[in-house]
Amino acid sequence: MSNLLSAQDFKRIKYNFNSDWKFKIGDFNQAESNSFNDANWQNVTLPYAFNQEEAFLKDIVDLTTGIVWYRKTFQLPKNTEDKKIFIEFEGIRQGGVIYVNGEKVGLHENGVMAFGFDISNYLKPYPYKNVIALRIDNNWDYKETATDATYRWNNKNFNANYGGIPKNVFLHITDKLYQTLPLFSNLETTGVYVYAKSFDMTNNSASIHIESQVKNEFNTKKEVALVVEVRDMDNKKIAEFTSEKHTLPAHSTETLKTNKRLNDLNFWSWGYGYLYTIKTILKVNGITIDEVNTKTGFRKTAFKNGEVVLNDRVIQIKGYAQRTSNEWPAIGMSVPPWLSDFSNKMMLESNANLVRWMHVTPWKQDIESCDRVGLMQAMPAGDAEKDSQGAHWEQRVNLMRDAIIYNRNNPSIIFYECGNEVISEPHMHEMKSLRNTYDPFGGRAIGSREMLDSQEAEYGGEMLYINKSAGKPLWATEYSRDEGLRKYWDEFSPPYHKEGVGPLYRGKDASEYNHNQDAHAIENITRWYDYYRERPGTGHRVSSGGVNIVFSDTNTHHRGESNYRTSGEVDPMRIPKDGFFAHQVMWDGWVDIEQHRTHILGHWNYEKGTTKNMYVVSSGAKVELFINGKSQGFGEQSKQFLFTFKDISWESGTLKAISYNEDGTIISEATKTTAGKPVAIKLTSHTSPDGFLANGADVALIDVEVVDKNGNRCPTNNSMIDFSIKGEASWLGGIAQGKNNYILGKQLPVENGVNRIMIRSGIKADRISIQAKSNNLKPSNIQLETTGFSTKSGLSTQLPGDNLPSNLERGSTPKSPSYTIKRIPVFIRSATALANSETAYQSYDDNELTEWRNDGRINTGKITYTLAKESVVKQCVIKLTGWRTKSYPIRIVADDTEVFKGETSQSLGYITIDLKPVSAKSITIELIGANTENDAFNQIVEVDPTKELDLYKDKASTNAKGQLRIVEIEFYE
Repeated sequence: MSNLLSAQDFKRIKYNFNSDWKFKIGDFNQAESNSFNDANWQNVTLPYAFNQEEAFLKDIVDLTTGIVWYRKTFQLPKNTEDKKIFIEFEGIRQGGVIYVNGEKVGLHENGVMAFGFDISNYLKPYPYKNVIALRIDNNWDYKETATDATYRWNNKNFNANYGGIPKNVFLHITDKLYQTLPLFSNLETTGVYVYAKSFDMTNNSASIHIESQVKNEFNTKKEVALVVEVRDMDNKKIAEFTSEKHTLPAHSTETLKTNKRLNDLNFWSWGYGYLYTIKTILKVNGITIDEVNTKTGFRKTAFKNGEVVLNDRVIQIKGYAQRTSNEWPAIGMSVPPWLSDFSNKMMLESNANLVRWMHVTPWKQDIESCDRVGLMQAMPAGDAEKDSQGAHWEQRVNLMRDAIIYNRNNPSIIFYECGNEVISEPHMHEMKSLRNTYDPFGGRAIGSREMLDSQEAEYGGEMLYINKSAGKPLWATEYSRDEGLRKYWDEFSPPYHKEGVGPLYRGKDASEYNHNQDAHAIENITRWYDYYRERPGTGHRVSSGGVNIVFSDTNTHHRGESNYRTSGEVDPMRIPKDGFFAHQVMWDGWVDIEQHRTHILGHWNYEKGTTKNMYVVSSGAKVELFINGKSQGFGEQSKQFLFTFKDISWESGTLKAISYNEDGTIISEATKTTAGKPVAIKLTSHTSPDGFLANGADVALIDVEVVDKNGNRCPTNNSMIDFSIKGEASWLGGIAQGKNNYILGKQLPVENGVNRIMIRSGIKADRISIQAKSNNLKPSNIQLETTGFSTKSGLSTQLPGDNLPSNLERGSTPKSPSYTIKRIPVFIRSATALANSETAYQSYDDNELTEWRNDGRINTGKITYTLAKESVVKQCVIKLTGWRTKSYPIRIVADDTEVFKGETSQSLGYITIDLKPVSAKSITIELIGANTENDAFNQIVEVDPTKELDLYKDKASTNAKGQLRIVEIEFYE
């Protein structure tokens, strides 16, 4: 009984272990020893990458690498003798050896994933001062100790190398009878697994299942029960249920399970980050021995008919392929949790519904952030490009296993990504078996980029081309790869950047990487239109959408004039470019547009005599432009959403765009107003909802604007601003175009009238004062107060992000359909051809890796499709091999009536041909002349016209003249 009483007195605790670390660059003998003198080492609060201040200062390839040591001295709480103590690292970069009190505990090397160690036997009880030390190597060429193999994702193109301990660290203290941690590496444990089954969406009901892996490290058996409490977002207990009692032998590990059907649930959804807290309580004879809190949400998914379905409502993928580092200037990836929410919620505010993290698993902080804001995720494990073999493949498998176990309770993860390019079917099967083993009920599709004809992958999609499917959903994994700096509005605004002007890239013209904002936004509109017009509701085979690369400018592989990639819809400080607002317009709906918007590109502060094209992005059927109330007429519509008004003469005042539907009813409008002369600086702060914490790691953002006398931002002002700071905080600054990108500088310009800077808190609560001044502008001052952060002997019970609120702004999933049916398919029963008739089926088999082709002679270029029933066919949708470069002169015959004759257009996938409506039983496609070759997309970046898929491994066909080659064909009433 005494053991039980002591267990009752003891409470499992998870500590924030981020405070009071020291680090120093270099390798040092005996640095693991408790007696080592680290008095002159730098004091830091984690997360802290040792080279993070180089973020955006240096090209990714020049980030500092090498050996670094971290050390921490701490005391255990009283009364923790004979308890279990685990340390959890959310990740280190790249490989590190961990020591406790001078003894080697273990090694971790993949540079991505969380890991943990049981350090119970290495520690000494209170009041002993324990020392933990890590020797970490972030060399680009780091090799796995056991295999001498590099890690392919430790890559200079896409994985910014912020070395050391750039993520959070926790200490767990438990009884010897405990629920395990979801840390498979080293500990080989799987923790708690929560999932829902048997959904009834009409009645907001589901069966909630709990599995918890339990270890008994006592020398005697224990009779245990698992009690589950479900608490809502107001911490109200809405359910309690208990497993059967179970006898757990001494020194054994088993999984306890229980479930209960719950009603009146709030289902997690896009823009509705409703989360529950699941308390799993381990009891012996009614006495609580262990308790774990798991924050999760419940949602229903399906992946079928070429569609992604969330909570019984089809959702077309609209979002971003974002570098996993998700970094900011001068701080890299090691931002506080509220700043992760700030950034990820901005994706949501642009009406994105999914972020595809690129190449490596995101850290837990970003995953939990997406849970809160309501942003779906595609979670990779680790990859560079293409498939792997041998040790490299084993590394990928092990990382995927660890990532699934660690993140399987996070509802925002919808897809598991196995590779940034196609992998073999056996490898896909192997990855799928991991999902089926460790997350069989999580409602997540597993797949890879491409995998168009895979029987194993549950989703796929190319990088840039348009894919459609009636089976597994296909969505573009990274489209619209152009770049443009926020600094450049257009050719008519300071600093008068001529569109496309900039340095060469790899010796070739790099116009697409040096866009101004007008051109960059227009490219985003153009590229999205291809996916929108093939959306669910447009036919039997549909596109499930795509993700634009990237959301925020990133300290990775660059091609333009800056040393960082500028493909983002926001800049590195998350200040929006016009592309951000263009996406707001185009993406405002689950599939079809549900809320109409209009946005005018650019500004309305030109010099007298300026005449230029003005562009409006709108979801309306037509848009009218007004200057000071006088109509300038209706814009020329293109790509559904773009309206061009040519040769508009500027005059001071108000520019208004009014959008109408087909009936002429006003459905949205937008205005731009001429700002007056710049007179003052305006400062606005952003801090965590919890306040600005004096923990040495929290950050405050301060917006800096140049405004006129009425407080309006001056959109063409680029004034240099001088800053000063007083108080217990450190300066991180911002970013702008200039020497060293002004990183860490206390002098930097606004760009287009605005910029943003950061400061980091100290470890003492204080009043912080920031002053900004500039010649001929009224200066500004802003004060912030940091609040105390409680930490004792290196431990704190204030966990990062623990109290951050969920975003519920979009509301729960609507019960109505997300799209209307736009056209009715006419199905093909069979096909015959003059040549290769045995493969005619491949032209309508719903497989974009097969095709029908003739034998290369014009007179055999003929294929006839017998329809399933006599129908009036009004449209032919077709994907022709060489789709971006080849034109095919064809005629289309319905029975004996010619319904189309002409040249096919090039595309990034499919074209739609309108036909003269004739009732017919068969449709014939006939080649009537020689093919012509002309790359219609030679200005689109990173699309190889000789790519195997585009020409089906037959590069000689580039010059072929008598081919008719059909990848997929569809007919519609």
